[in-house]
Order: sequence, then C-alpha cells, then structure tokens
Amino acid sequence: MRADPDAALRRVTEPVLIDEWQEVPEILAAVKRAVDDAPRPGRFLLTRSVEADLTSTTWPGTGRVIRIVLHGLTRREIDGRGVGPGLLATIVSGDLSDVRTPAEPTDLDGYLALAGAGGFPEPALRLSGRARDAWLDSYVEHAVTRDVAAAGQTRDPVRLRRYLEALALSTAGLPTDATLYGAVGIDKRTADAYDRLLASLFLLDLVPAWASNRISRLVKRPKRYLADPALALAGARIDQAAVLADPDLLGRILDTFVAAQLRPEVDLLHPRARLHHLRTEAGRQEIDLVLDLGAGRLVGIEIKAGTAPSRADARHLRWLRDELGDRFVRGVLFHTGRQPFELAERIWALPIATLWA
Repeated sequence: MRADPDAALRRVTEPVLIDEWQEVPEILAAVKRAVDDAPRPGRFLLTRSVEADLTSTTWPGTGRVIRIVLHGLTRREIDGRGVGPGLLATIVSGDLSDVRTPAEPTDLDGYLALAGAGGFPEPALRLSGRARDAWLDSYVEHAVTRDVAAAGQTRDPVRLRRYLEALALSTAGLPTDATLYGAVGIDKRTADAYDRLLASLFLLDLVPAWASNRISRLVKRPKRYLADPALALAGARIDQAAVLADPDLLGRILDTFVAAQLRPEVDLLHPRARLHHLRTEAGRQEIDLVLDLGAGRLVGIEIKAGTAPSRADARHLRWLRDELGDRFVRGVLFHTGRQPFELAERIWALPIATLWA
C-alpha cells in the first residue's frame, strides 16, 4: 500500500475500512483523490489511534470527512438494547408515561458495580473481579507512559500520573485550580498542557460552563470529568467500599457514570446538542449538567445518590426553570430509587436505570 496507495484503493471492494491509517499516512492523499474523483458518501471508513492527532500531519478533510468520536460502551449497548436517541428524546419531547423502567430494579450497590465495570469493551464484556482491576490499572499506566511517549510528548510520567489521580478523585467536581494544582505541585501552564494531552487521549472530558446574559455571576471554569467511571476508580486507586464511605465522592462517581451514558445520546440528537454545567458564584445554585438544545432551549440534569428525592432536591432545577421560563424544556433529577415521578412542573425524577431500560 505504501508503494502505490492509489492502486491499492482501486483493487479493493468498497466500502473500505482503513484501520490505523497513521501507519501509512500517504493513504490519506489517495483517499482525497478518490473522493474528489467520485464524491459518493460512505466509501471509506478511516480509523486511527488517539496519538495520531498529536503526531501526524494530515490534510484537513474539510468537506470530505465526517469526524465521529467513538465513546465508551453504554449500558444500553452492553445489554444488547441497541443505540439511538433513547431516553433523551423522551425527555425533550415526550411524556412521563413514555419512560420505561427496568424489569429488575438496580440499587446503589448495583449502580456502583456498573460504574466499576465501565465502558471499555474488554473489562465491561469479558472481565470481572481482580482481572478487570488489573486491566484498568494497566490501562492507566500505559496511558501516562507509553501513549504519551508515542504521542511525542516529553512529560514527567510520575507527575502526570499524580495529576491523573487528582483528577480522578475530583471527577465531576469543581475544585479551585489552586487546590488541584497544589495537590500535584504544578502550575497553571503545566496543568493546561496536561488537560489538553489527556483530553486528546480521550481520558478527560472538559465540560464547558454554560453562559447566559440572562443569569449573572456564573462560574466560567470547565468541569473536569474522567471519561469513564471505571477509569476514575482505577486512576484514584479506590474501590467501591471507599466510594460508599465518602458521600461527596459517591455523588461525583454517579455523576461521572451518568455523563458517560449521556454522551453518545447527546451526539445523536438533532439538531446537535451540547453538554455544559452550570454553577453560580459561591455555589448558591448548581446544575450538574445542562443540555443545550440550541435556539436557547435547555434541559437541566441533576444526579442524586438517594432513593426518594424530594421537591427540595429539585430546588436548583426549579430556580433555573423560573429564570428561563419557556426556554426551560425539562428538568431531570436522576436518582437511585425505583420509580419515575413528577417532582414539579416540567421536572421529572427518574431512576438512573431508565437510561438503558
């Protein structure tokens, strides 16, 4: 293929899957020429390792390539329930009676077990117990050593590993930058470089703060999520018992788990939606996730580690509803109980398991 990539493409039957294209980067120019000659959609599927964005010089592909991020497996996929807009479509335009609940309810321990299984295919589908833990530990070490080196980055692996551990312990939280950087002994410039690197390796998801000229004094810092809850547990070197012993960490691990279930569904919504977070100064009001549907329409999402959420638990969602009026499409409070019900006008309490029921 390297000797004559154009001829190699002509010899194969389309559609063509070209895996790890960065090994023979000349193939991209051949694909460009083939697409220019016959611009039919779906002729080529190009996949590559995450390091390629950092190390390879590529043609931009504007107007020729649609970029698709492969997220981790969701529980819907793991359980064989397929993919699609799912629950979010019901939240946006459906009725509470359309929400499905699982035949077998899940309790708090069950949710933490699912979070610990994560969305990486190997540990989620084929491993358990100590074998799964060993796979995840190895993945973390590989990421901060070999993947970083393969990406041509000269980073101190020990310090980067400590930073990943600090991120894992604060996943889905909003620690002050000084607190986070001080725990590792780095400055803002180094932390920003680490954030970009870990995000490029799809280990870290930086969820931007939502901004509005209708609500003042909003925090502007992004919210850092480890991309997978099992990765967070492995990165922090903690187990389910340690999470249960720390109510704050418990809430953030559940938040990380729910965010991982939502990301693929958000990508499937049309028009394209975006995830944000919302917090006012001093934390007087805070919404875990804000789904921006475009045209000023929003869905507020809260995650609680409780089986019987009350109206008081939805006070921040009610505040956002009252601030935005008709632009507030729905508020959802995900909980660890068994039944969906209405908490207030346009605000539903839903079991987390309805995401894959």
